[in-house]
Amino acid sequence: MQEEGGSSERWIRGLNDDDLAFLKRFVLASGSLKDTAAVYGISYPTVRLRLDRLIQKIKVWDSEEPTNAFERTVRGEYADGTIDLPTLKRILSAYREETRRTP
Repeated sequence: MQEEGGSSERWIRGLNDDDLAFLKRFVLASGSLKDTAAVYGISYPTVRLRLDRLIQKIKVWDSEEPTNAFERTVRGEYADGTIDLPTLKRILSAYREETRRTP
């Protein structure tokens, strides 16, 4: 089944096991951030941050922009909070420079 904005398979492949587990628990909690926080034993703001990062990651992988798997992976790491914005920009800049030089 195709979704609006891209293939459902592509965004799912971009999620790791922790992302999928969180998504499952969130759905099983009927989308309640409060209930999800209780299940994980963490605060509401922490769950909100996790959900916001997951939303960003899904948007990266679901995007129709002409990027390749490398760029989507790095942008996903940024969405996860694994790397910061200056690091993301340096990595993408170096990657684009390298691909321009490679025949």
